[in-house]
Amino acid sequence: MPDRLISFRFFPPFGKIFVTFLTKPYDLKNITLMMYWILFIAISLISYWVQANLKRKFDKYSHIALTNGMTGKEVAEKMLRDNGIYDVRVTSTPGMLTDHYNPANKTVNLSEGVYNTCSVAAAAVAAHECGHAVQHARAYAPLQMRSALVPVVQFSSSIVQWVLLAGMFLINTFPQLMLIGICLFAMTTLFSFITLPVEIDASRRALVWLKVAGITNAYNQTQAFDALKSAAYTYVVAALGSLATLIYYVSIFTNRR
Repeated sequence: MPDRLISFRFFPPFGKIFVTFLTKPYDLKNITLMMYWILFIAISLISYWVQANLKRKFDKYSHIALTNGMTGKEVAEKMLRDNGIYDVRVTSTPGMLTDHYNPANKTVNLSEGVYNTCSVAAAAVAAHECGHAVQHARAYAPLQMRSALVPVVQFSSSIVQWVLLAGMFLINTFPQLMLIGICLFAMTTLFSFITLPVEIDASRRALVWLKVAGITNAYNQTQAFDALKSAAYTYVVAALGSLATLIYYVSIFTNRR
C-alpha cells in the first residue's frame, strides 16, 4: 500500500493557458482547455484530501490494539496458512505505507509500522497484502493482467514525459510523435483502471478473512473496513487523474489545427 500521491507533471504551464483564455475568452478551444484545467485542479485537491485522510485514518487505527495481541507479521502468516499458501515469505520493508505484495519473488512486504505492530491498522494492511498473495495463488485474472502490464508500464513511464513534451513542440510538423506519446500514456491509464478491481478484491478477501478467523471483533471489523476503504479511494482518484490527463492530451492532438 505505497504512497499514492498523484503526479500531474505532464500538464503544460497553467499560466500560458489562462492568459490565452483572457485574450480569447470565447474561443471554443480555449474554453475546452480551461474546463480540463478546472477538472485537473479539482482532482488535485481531492487527491490531496484523500491522501491526507488515509494517513489520518492509518494513524488513528494504529493506536487501537487488537484484543488477541497479534502483530501485522503474525496476522499475515496466519492468513497465508489459512489459505494453504506456504511458499510466500513475510518481510519488513522501510518507510510508511510502503506495504506491497511482490509476485515475482512471492513476498509480502510490510512497512515498519505494520510488521511489528499490534493494531487494527496493521492487521487490515497485512491482510490486504496477503489478499494479493491469495489472488496470485488462485490465478485471479485482473492481477495476472496487471502483472503482464508491469514491464510495459515501466517502459512507458520512463519515456512518456519526453515524448509528450517533444510531441507538443512538433505537433504541427510531426503530429505522429504526439500520438505515440498519447498511446504510451494510455498504457499507464489502463494500468490504473486494472488496478482498481485488484485492490478492491484484495480488501474484500482481507475483511472476510479477518472476520471469519476471529482476528477482529464487531467493533474492530468496522474500523478495519474504514481503513481499507480510505486506501481504496486513493486508487480511484489516481485512475481518474490519469484519465483526465489522457483526455487532455487527446484534445490537444485533435484540436491541433
